Amino acid sequence: MTIETITDTGVLKRERNAMLAVLRRRDFRLVFIGETISLLGDQFSLIALPWLVLKLTADPLAMGTVLALAGIPRALFILVGGALSDRFSPRRVMLASNLGRMLLVGILAALVMTRVIELWMVYLFALCFGLADAFFFPAQGSIVPQLVAKNELQAANSLVQGMAQLSQIAGPVVAGAMIAVLTGSPSTAQAQAAAAPNIYGIGIAFAIDALTFAVSVATLWMIGTLPNPDGAEQGTASQPVDTSRNLFSSIAQGAAFVWNDQVLRWLFGIVAAVEFLAVGPFMVGIPVLADTRLPEGAMAFGIVMSAWGGGSLLGVILAGTLPRPSPRHLGRVMLTLAGTFGPGLMVYGLVPSTPALALTTACLGAANGYVVILFISWLQQRVPTTLLGRTMSLLIFASIGLLPVSQAMSGALVKLDIRAMFLGAGLLICAVVARAWLVPAVRDFGLLASQPAEDVQEDKEGV
Repeated sequence: MTIETITDTGVLKRERNAMLAVLRRRDFRLVFIGETISLLGDQFSLIALPWLVLKLTADPLAMGTVLALAGIPRALFILVGGALSDRFSPRRVMLASNLGRMLLVGILAALVMTRVIELWMVYLFALCFGLADAFFFPAQGSIVPQLVAKNELQAANSLVQGMAQLSQIAGPVVAGAMIAVLTGSPSTAQAQAAAAPNIYGIGIAFAIDALTFAVSVATLWMIGTLPNPDGAEQGTASQPVDTSRNLFSSIAQGAAFVWNDQVLRWLFGIVAAVEFLAVGPFMVGIPVLADTRLPEGAMAFGIVMSAWGGGSLLGVILAGTLPRPSPRHLGRVMLTLAGTFGPGLMVYGLVPSTPALALTTACLGAANGYVVILFISWLQQRVPTTLLGRTMSLLIFASIGLLPVSQAMSGALVKLDIRAMFLGAGLLICAVVARAWLVPAVRDFGLLASQPAEDVQEDKEGV
């Protein structure tokens, strides 16, 4: 992939490596480094939190409700986070969110390592952490266009997502191994019978995550307010903001923008349906499979999660290096790859072995990584900068708004029949994608006249 820039002498310069060119931008580089390290730490908490609940309760329903409780404030306040990102600056919102999450995870680590942790404390942590998350993700999605030029967006997003997926390869395996060594991996029956289960390794995992949040806070603090490549100001002066609107009116303006755009309305709806059917069963079902049916225990959980990261990294690399599909094929490619989650979940229900689960998860991760880069880059170019934070928050809301319900339902269904849960979710995803194929606005959205002319021109020129 190449990008084109204009030198001071007006001579057209072609950068052979777009990703290296993006990394030369100081502020993008700071965000990239800080968030990469923070995401690596998040993988430790991703393994530690469900394992902690299983150690304390031996109850998959309790694990599902903890995850759901974290999702409720995240879903309720995600739109507020997007509006605040547009009103102030993504950097300030990310900084405040990371400070809050650093304190929360640090306190949880101390409670676990001192063995005073109780289930109600885990519920309270999940609630507060989900609230802080709600403000971070819309800001993260809207800060990249302020740090790089428009023609660098796909390369920049590929770097951000690529390192995120790379952290998912290393983080879960290391975290799973560390927890297994320091804590052990007894069966749920053994955990239930133990009066004082060994959870010290879980506390270490949370402490590592807290330290990585501190690194991210430091790098965000160092970002300046230099002019960005497209001429706008970064930081607090990065975009004009209509401060005459109150917060709720501002949110309504962003929602109206998405609703009045036929393509966005349909695509956001498909995202909501597929995420509801896939993420809850995956997040609840995989650790239960690892704990009850796979001999490797916590290590198996880490291997499967790392396989997701490895597959996603491959998808991100392909999206960052291959040309974007032509307008005629863009919708078809995205629908086809989204549809792979249906058969993938069915494999989880039929073949509960670590190698099969890891291979299936890697394939699903590759499809997800490729689609995410295509869609986010397309969306960032299509949406006005002044509405980008709210639009990204709506996209995240579509992804996670129903996730607490999905996780709670998955926790209950797992107790009844885990295989039936995976098979049913897979069949429903196939039905959703099949229905979307019948809608021309979705199948052919790359050809619609409502797509901005500059995006169509870029597709023709192969930039």
